[in-house]
Amino acid sequence: MTHDTAVGAPGVPPTPGASTRLDPQSAPAWVTIASPTSAAARFADERPMRLRRVVLQLGAATLVVVCLVAFAGSLVSRHLSERQSVHMAAEFTDILATSVVQPVLTDAMTTDPDAARTGLDSVVRLRVLSTSVVRVKIWTPAGKIMYSDEPRLTGAVYPLDESALAVLATPQTRAEVSDLSKPENRYERVEGKLLEVYRPVWTPSGDELLFEAYFNYNTVNDRASELWRGFVGIMLSSLGVIFILLLPLVWTLFARIRRGQVQREALMQRALDASLEERQRIAATLHDGAVQELAAASFSVAGGAEKAASRGDELLAAELRDAAGAVRTSIGGLRSLLVDIYPPALRSAGLSAALRDLVATMAGRGPAVELDLDEAAAAVLSAEQQQAVFRVVQELLRNVVRHARAEHVSVSLRRAGVAAQVTVADDGVGFDAAQTTPGDHFGLRLITDTVTAIGAGLQLRTAPGAGTIWELSVPTR
Repeated sequence: MTHDTAVGAPGVPPTPGASTRLDPQSAPAWVTIASPTSAAARFADERPMRLRRVVLQLGAATLVVVCLVAFAGSLVSRHLSERQSVHMAAEFTDILATSVVQPVLTDAMTTDPDAARTGLDSVVRLRVLSTSVVRVKIWTPAGKIMYSDEPRLTGAVYPLDESALAVLATPQTRAEVSDLSKPENRYERVEGKLLEVYRPVWTPSGDELLFEAYFNYNTVNDRASELWRGFVGIMLSSLGVIFILLLPLVWTLFARIRRGQVQREALMQRALDASLEERQRIAATLHDGAVQELAAASFSVAGGAEKAASRGDELLAAELRDAAGAVRTSIGGLRSLLVDIYPPALRSAGLSAALRDLVATMAGRGPAVELDLDEAAAAVLSAEQQQAVFRVVQELLRNVVRHARAEHVSVSLRRAGVAAQVTVADDGVGFDAAQTTPGDHFGLRLITDTVTAIGAGLQLRTAPGAGTIWELSVPTR
C-alpha cells in the first residue's frame, strides 16, 4: 500500500476542522445510489452461449413436460379405465342376469330363501363367481336378501337406497363404486375396493327381483395399467420424434445466436477501440498543435519581456510577463484536459499511476488532495473495472472542485473482503441526499451508469454543511 500524503481516519474527510466532518454518531444514514451485483452472477451472465448447455436445457424442459404429461395421463387413464370398467361390468352383469341367473329363478324364490338357495347356489358358484365377481345378491323390492353366496346374508333385510329403487322402477342396469360402509356390505370389506352392478330380474310369473353383482376393483387397475402403457408408449415416441425434429432447429438458432454474440462483442470492442483512438488522436493533436504553439508563444513573450526590461521599459516588461504567465496557465489547463481525455498511465501503468496523475493535475486548481492506494487492491481489478473506477473518481473530484467549496479531499483504494473499495471524502458544504437522484444531474447519472455497467455498488453519505463521502464497492472475480 502506498500513501501519497498523510491520510485521516477511514471514511472521514481529512480536515482539521471538526465542524466540517461527518460525525459517525450523528451523520445521516448511507444512501444507496447503485446496488452491487455478485461478480459470479455477472460473469455468468456474460458467458457465451454453449450448445451443450442449450441441449441440456432442452432435455430438462422435455423431462419436465414428460413428468407433467405423465401425471396428467395417469389421472386421465385412471378416470377412463374406471368408466370403461364400469361399463364392461354393466354389460357383463346384463349377460349373467339374462343368460345364467334369470333362467334358474323360480316363483318360490320371492317367498322362501331356502328354496332360492337350493335352486341357485350351485349355478352361481359354478358359472358366476370368479376372480372378477366376488359376491352375488338377489333382493326383493322390500329390501330382503333372498339369496347371497355369503349364507350369513340370506334372509337379512336392509332398506334399498334410491338408486336401487330407481333401477326397479325404470328397468336399467346401474354400476358404481361400492360404499362398503353400509351394513349390508360388511362381509365384502375384506375384498377391498369393489364395483357393484345391479339390475332387475324376473321370476317365471313376472315377480321382480334385484340382481346385484360385486366386481373386484383390480379389473379397473388392470385396465388403467393397459391404458397407461399404451399412452406412455405413444407419448414417449411422440416426444422423442419432436425432440429429434427440434435438434436441427436448435442447432440453427444456436449458430445464429452465437454469430450475433460474436458480432455484438466485435462491435462493442470496435466502438471502444474507436473511442480510445479518437481520444488519443484528439490528445495528440492538442499536444502537438495547440500546446506546442502556446509553449512557443510563452517563450517568445517571455523573451520580449526580457528585451523590454533590458531597454528599461518596465511597464511593457510587466505586461509581457503577465501575458506569458497567462499562456503558461492555459498550457497547464490544456495538459490537465489531455489527462482527462486520454490518461496514458491507465492503459500502460495501471489504475494507481493514473490516479496519481489525476491528483497531480488538480494541484493548484482546488482543494488539497490526499491519496491512499493499495496496489494489491488495484491489481485485482480487470481493465474494464479499472477504467470505470478512474472515470468515477475523476467525475467525483470534478464535482468537488466545482460545487463542494472544500479545502481537503481524500481518495483511498483498499481491499474490503471480496471487493475493492474506493472512498472519496471531502470537507465541503455537502448537500441533502434525500433531494438528489441520479436523474437530477447529468454527472451523477453518468457515474451511476458507469457503476452499474461493472456490477458495482455506490453509496453516499452527506449532510448540508458537513462534507460528503462517496463509497464505491467493486466486486472482484
